[in-house]
Formats: sequence, C-alpha cells, structure tokens
Amino acid sequence: MNTRLNGRRALVTGSTDGIGVAIAQALAREGAHVVVSGRNAERGEKVVAEIVASGGDARFVAADLGTGSGVRALAEAAGDVDILVNNAAMLLPQQPTAEVPEELIDAALATNIKSVFLLTGMLAPGMAERGHGAIVNLGSINGLIGMAHSALYSATKATIHSLTKAWADEYGPSGVRVNTVAPGPTLTERNARISELLEQMVVRAPSRRLSRPEEIASAVVFLASDDASNIHGATLTVDGGYTAV
Repeated sequence: MNTRLNGRRALVTGSTDGIGVAIAQALAREGAHVVVSGRNAERGEKVVAEIVASGGDARFVAADLGTGSGVRALAEAAGDVDILVNNAAMLLPQQPTAEVPEELIDAALATNIKSVFLLTGMLAPGMAERGHGAIVNLGSINGLIGMAHSALYSATKATIHSLTKAWADEYGPSGVRVNTVAPGPTLTERNARISELLEQMVVRAPSRRLSRPEEIASAVVFLASDDASNIHGATLTVDGGYTAV
C-alpha cells in the first residue's frame, strides 16, 4: 500500500465499472478513503469489497446523476472530500447529427455536463474553505479533435475541458487544483464489442495500441496527488500520442 494520498477522502463518480473502477482502486491503493458511486448497488458493493480485500478503505453510495436531486443526494452522502473525480458520463452511439433524438441530447447534457457542474459547485467551496483539494475531470480526446457522427459526445467533453480552466481560475487561489484527464481509445469491458474499431483508430498513434483503464487511473492519481502540486487547469491526454501526430 502506497501513501501518497493517505488520509484523504475521495469521491469517484461512475465508479462501478470501466475506467471508474480502476480510478477508485488506484486512489485506494495510494491510501485514500474512496466513496464509490453509481446506479448499480451490486456492482458498487463488489468494487468496495475488492478494494477492502486489497487492504484499502471504501464505501458505496448509490447515485443517479441524471437529476439534480440525485446529485444533491450524492454530495450530502459523500460529505467533505479532498479529491473529487468527475468520471460519470453517458457513452453515446455514433450517429449523424440530424438523427440524434432530442431526449438523448437532454439526457447527455444532464449527465455529462449538468451533474459535473452541480457536484463541483456543491463540493469545491468546502475544499476552498479548508484551503486544499483536487478536482480531476474526465474529458476525452473527442473534446479536442473533430470526429464525424460524434458531435453530441464531443460537445459535452469539450465543455468539461472548458469548465476545468474556468474552475482552475476560480478555485486555484484558494488551494484547490482543477485538472482534466482526456482518455483516448481505451479497452474496457463496455468497449470490448467495438474493440476492432478502436484498434483501427490507434493504428496511427505512436504507441500503436489501446490504453488500459489502469493507465487512465494512474494519470488521475498523479493529478490528485501532491506530485502535481503546481499544475492547474491542465488537460493530460492518455491516448498513446493519438492527438499529438
């Protein structure tokens, strides 16, 4: 067990599967007490059990971030936190802009933007009052480059990148660091069904391979720790160099 985050309290949204699980596990290995959150209690309790079995400290809080009341309930249950990881997001199907239904637009904006905005607004002031804290938002390379048939998801992630900069300026003077990790194509259980498509994408990446959830988690831990003590408003891409070339 490492101790970079010993004694710190962390909330990771959407941490019952995929990248979120890897982030929760990584933070716990570094000594943080982790609040695992998501809609599926069975999966959430499984993540907590795995963390505890490995010597970590965690608890589960059920949360539906599609509504303001759900966000408020999570903030209240989590209490004061030192680290907030805004990971939860809807993964949207690729489709032409003209075919995206209005209800999907509303749902995506609510989960991918509104929940992040509200939760940060509820928890960041407490961090600022205590004089320390770290917020790591999960963006995406979709928010950095243009991708056909991905306009809605790209728009939500570009907004997250912009919010990171605004919040860095707002909360940084009070000792709260706000940064973004932007994953590229990553092999998760959910993405396994489109692994061939993802493999085709990374042919041009310098690494020539997909990222692993653990690699995204390592970037989050870095930005949440004192190793990144003077990094504010940054976007750290973990994409094998895909957006660099």
